[in-house]
Amino acid sequence: MAKKHTEEEKSFDFTQNLDIQETINRSEVFLEKYKNIIYGVLGGIILLAAGIYYVNGIYLPNKQAEALNMMYVAERYFEADSLDLAINGDGNFPGFEEIADDYSWTKAGNLAHYYLGIAYLKKGEFETAIDHLGDFNGDDVILSSIALGAMGDAYLELDNKDKALSYYKKAADNKANTLTTPIYLLRAGELAEEMGETKDALAFYERIKADYKASTEGQNIDKYIARVSEN
Repeated sequence: MAKKHTEEEKSFDFTQNLDIQETINRSEVFLEKYKNIIYGVLGGIILLAAGIYYVNGIYLPNKQAEALNMMYVAERYFEADSLDLAINGDGNFPGFEEIADDYSWTKAGNLAHYYLGIAYLKKGEFETAIDHLGDFNGDDVILSSIALGAMGDAYLELDNKDKALSYYKKAADNKANTLTTPIYLLRAGELAEEMGETKDALAFYERIKADYKASTEGQNIDKYIARVSEN
């Protein structure tokens, strides 16, 4: 019986070996038939990985450094309220418009949109300001909130009060903080009050009193609440 069992095992092993060999043969035929496609795909993956590394690891950091080196002059003009020079450059150094266009994939190019939005807002070119502020995508708590609030200011200047109120709300709720949130809550409250939306105005004022009493806006908020409550 032991001998017979051994022969059965040998027979089973032989059949299994045939199956394995057949699988190997099929794989070799498949690889031979499609090797050009497979090598092409692998080559494409390698090139893609190399491209991603080059763009993120070398190209963009170099462009970012280059943009920052140029941008400081435009920032100085902006701080001095020389808005045209800040926007268009002085002939030797580029302005924010050129930086936003030529370095659009960099953080500096993104920040240039913020400066452009505020600059055009100060110049009274409100639609252009809205365009650039809308293109700005900031992670910074303060700048991102100011950008939204500035869009509210621009819409208000264009007499679009609904849009203005909407952006003041967005600015107030954007990463709430003790610096910008009470400012835009107050602006939202004052605009809602002007629009006759006294319940909404009261809600904005009460939020300042509850959460931002120590702020500049919070110190005088009781008179706003009293005024709205009378109506």
